[in-house]
Amino acid sequence: MSSCICLGPKRAGKTHLLKALQDPDSIDETTFSMPTIGTGIYRIHFPTKSPNGDKLRPPPADTQLNIPQGGKNLPKSIQILEIGGSMAPLWRQYFEDVKKLIYVVDTSNLCQISAAGVLFYSILTEPRLQHNTKILLVLAKMDYSYRQMRNEALLMLQMSKLQKQIRQQVTIVEASAVTKVGLDPIYDWLQRP
Repeated sequence: MSSCICLGPKRAGKTHLLKALQDPDSIDETTFSMPTIGTGIYRIHFPTKSPNGDKLRPPPADTQLNIPQGGKNLPKSIQILEIGGSMAPLWRQYFEDVKKLIYVVDTSNLCQISAAGVLFYSILTEPRLQHNTKILLVLAKMDYSYRQMRNEALLMLQMSKLQKQIRQQVTIVEASAVTKVGLDPIYDWLQRP
């Protein structure tokens, strides 16, 4: 199985987000993607930093660089397995040896957030994910929602209650595949061991 998986309800924005991480220029306001039926595999190449600290674009997929950053050799890329929202009843079959889990929630869809919270809670209570799995909660489509939506989404997901009950540390990032907001923190989270 994959050491990093991406989950979320149907139409949450998983595919758009992963495509934007793969190639930020491939997603804009006119880009459309079909819901994932089954699974999809994405190889994400991390942007390198220039000597002055500015982030550069991810290297082309065929480039294999080993760039020391901060005295460490960080990974150059990561493979992410996206599992479609329609496969939620089967997600558990993919949890073996997962080191990182990205959970995507569409913040522009108020009707979906509560259901997304129930699915998220069921993931967090999975014994195979409770000890060494890092969790990233992505509040997606922030460009379509109003500013207070982040707080409302966290309230509807019951994050303050959840974080008292779970063992995992959950990192929360607001993101938009279209405006590219939040991509840098996601790259950083993915690249950390």
